[in-house]
Amino acid sequence: MKRRALWVSMLCVTIIILLFVNVRFSEIYSLPDGFLATREEVEASNQNGLFGNFISASMEQTSQSVSTDKTTEGYITFKLFGFIPIRKVVVVCAEEEEVFVGGVPIGISISAKGAIVINEKMVDSVDGLVETEKSEKFKEGDIIVKINNIDVKSLDELSEYVEESDDELFEISFLRKNKLRTAKIRGVKDKTTGKYKLGLWVKDDVSGIGTLTYVNKQTQKFGALGHAITECENCIPVGEGSVHLCKLIGIEKGEINDPGQLRCMFSKGDKTKGELEKNTRYGVFGKLTDCENLIDENLSSKIGGRLSVSPGKASIISSISGIREEYEIEIIKASYQSKADDKSIVFRVKDKRLIELTGGIVQGMSGSPILQNGKLVGAVTHVFTADPTKGYGIYSDWMVLNEN
Repeated sequence: MKRRALWVSMLCVTIIILLFVNVRFSEIYSLPDGFLATREEVEASNQNGLFGNFISASMEQTSQSVSTDKTTEGYITFKLFGFIPIRKVVVVCAEEEEVFVGGVPIGISISAKGAIVINEKMVDSVDGLVETEKSEKFKEGDIIVKINNIDVKSLDELSEYVEESDDELFEISFLRKNKLRTAKIRGVKDKTTGKYKLGLWVKDDVSGIGTLTYVNKQTQKFGALGHAITECENCIPVGEGSVHLCKLIGIEKGEINDPGQLRCMFSKGDKTKGELEKNTRYGVFGKLTDCENLIDENLSSKIGGRLSVSPGKASIISSISGIREEYEIEIIKASYQSKADDKSIVFRVKDKRLIELTGGIVQGMSGSPILQNGKLVGAVTHVFTADPTKGYGIYSDWMVLNEN
C-alpha cells in the first residue's frame, strides 16, 4: 500500500510540475515528420519558449541527401529539463537560402494530361439521335486518363482511339475528386462517318489567374498559388503548362458572402515567361525563363519554416495597386498540422489601403507571399466568405518541399 501511495504521489507531483512548466504537448506531438527547419529557427524556439518552459529542442543532421545538395535529412529532439526525451521528429534541415519574393499576378495555362468531361452530347447515329450513357457514368469535371488500359494524354488521342476502334465497348479510367474510377460504356456509330463516338463533350486545356509566391535565385524555379488548379474538385494533371504575364484590368471588391476577384487578362499566344511542371494541392510549380516584370531583384527573403510562424504582426506582398507593396496583416492562428493542408495560417487584413482597394482578400490573390520577421513564411490561399478581411494561408515549407 505504501508503495502504491508513493507512485500516486509521484504521478501527482509530475502532473503539477508539467502544468507549472506549461509544456505544450499538443504542439510538439502535432508536428509532422518531414517539415522544413533550420538551426536558427530551433535556437529561436528555445529562446522564445515556443514549446513551453523548460523544454529544449536540438537539431541533429544526418548524411542522407534530400532533393538538392543544400538540404539534408535530420531530426529535432524535444527534451524536458534538458535531459528527459519527449519526442523526436524527422525534419529536412535547410540552409538559410534566399528567394525572390513574388506578389505579381500571373496567367497560367495547362494542357491537361487527359481529357476533361464538360457535358454529354447526342450522337446522330444510323438509328437517329441517340443519348449515350454519360449521365449515368460520368459527371462534369471527371478527367479521363485511360481507355481500354491505354493512357490518354490529350483530347485528340481519345478521339482517335475511339474512332479507330472496332469494338463498341470501352472501359474508361477517370479521376473524380482525385480518386481513380472505372466505367464501361458503349460507343455509338456516327451516321455520317460510321465511326464510334462516346457522346461526350471534353476539353484538354485549362487557364486561370494566380499570384507568384517566390522564385529561387539560383535555379529560377518558382512556386505560386498555394493550392491546386482544379476542375470540379479534381487536381488537373499537367501534360504541358506555361506561365504568362497578365494585365490587371479591374478589381471586384470582396463583400460578405461574395469573395470578389481580380479581373486580369492574358493571352496564351503571348510570349511565355516560363514552364509549368506541377499542379499540386500545395500550389503550382515550374521554372521561369524570363523574369522581367515578375521579380524585383531588390526584394528577396529567407524561407521560414513553420517554427518561424507565430500569431502577431505580419504582411502580405501584392502589386494590385499597380506597384509591388507590403500590406499589414495579423496572424491569428498558426496551426501545428500533422499533415499537409492549404489552411495552415489564419490571418486578418489590418491595412486600410488594401481594404479600400479590395475589401480584403479576393480571388486571384492566392499565392500572395506572407512575410513575418523578414522571412517568407507562407502564401495566401483562401478567403473567409463570411468576412473578406480574413483569410487562410499555407506554410511556405509545404510549398518548397513539394516543388521538386
